[in-house]
Amino acid sequence: MFVAMSGGVDSSVTAALLVRRGFDVVGVYMKCWSENNPCAISDEADAHRVAAQLKIPFYTFDFEKEYSKKVVGYMVRGYQNGITPNPDVMCNREIKFGLFLKTALRWGADYIATGHYVKMQKSKCKNQNDNSKCKIIYNLFQAKDLNKDQSYFLWTLTQDQLKHCMFPIGGYTKPEVRVLAKKFGLSTATKKDSQGICFLGQVKVDDFLEKRLAGVKPGSICTLDGVVVGEHRGAELYTMGQRHGLGIGGDGPYFVVKKDIKKNIVYVAKEDDTQHFKKELVAKKVHWISSVSIAFPMQILCRTRYRQPLVRATITPRDGGGVHVVFDKLHRSVTPGQSIVFYKGKKMLGGAIIKV
Repeated sequence: MFVAMSGGVDSSVTAALLVRRGFDVVGVYMKCWSENNPCAISDEADAHRVAAQLKIPFYTFDFEKEYSKKVVGYMVRGYQNGITPNPDVMCNREIKFGLFLKTALRWGADYIATGHYVKMQKSKCKNQNDNSKCKIIYNLFQAKDLNKDQSYFLWTLTQDQLKHCMFPIGGYTKPEVRVLAKKFGLSTATKKDSQGICFLGQVKVDDFLEKRLAGVKPGSICTLDGVVVGEHRGAELYTMGQRHGLGIGGDGPYFVVKKDIKKNIVYVAKEDDTQHFKKELVAKKVHWISSVSIAFPMQILCRTRYRQPLVRATITPRDGGGVHVVFDKLHRSVTPGQSIVFYKGKKMLGGAIIKV
């Protein structure tokens, strides 16, 4: 059992629980990004310290090259093209449940475990042509702690990946995890949670992007009615939904609702301005955790942002691929490049990338 240990309390408790359950546990710290990231050294040391407390082997896997290409590069290209990418989803797909899983299996592991707040359950699906043959299906569900639930970020996972995965803390709340850490005497019991995009450290997103994007230049910030209300540093540097750092006075607050990269214009609106609300959207690169019970048209619950309340919608397939999603009510925070994730009750069905 290889456990991804980030140096935080969640992965520390994950490793401790598995040790107590009798698994042969190996702790692994993934070195993904060290540039301008002073936390990386202390996080690795914290993970190593917990592994020593648990008396388990500990290794560091250097994934910086792959992370730079598959996660950071993806993020920079997204902003350059005027969309808002989701590096957390990509990190899970390409690094944690891609490269890390493959490396662990190559080293002889049967399973990997992470500190994600999500539940997984196995079920049997009979072969319609042969009732004697049953197939094991792995399903993901929202965590017990809905405030910490991370199922939104795991919609790209496949059955082949899930059969090698465990998520031991999905049945605990964050306060309960803290209590367990103290009970186990772990050195990370009171360590604060990391915030924001993990690899940026103390660097702001716009400063990070400005160093990597060519041809960025100032332009106008406008309302959806075309009224100029400010000036931006470069349309590519702004995130959909961004409220801080816009430099707009007056009767705000305003937040970014649209970007026109060709015209170099950033559009803003107030929170109650329904001009930017959407009744429907088109999404591409659809993935289902399991194709069992997927039939169209399908009424589902969904969210287009992490921690956003689930809303009702109807999905239908589109000719040429993708899905058409119609919300029961007008919906905000529909952002090209972000993920829309689908649910039936607490079961996470899968997701897609928002196109329009």
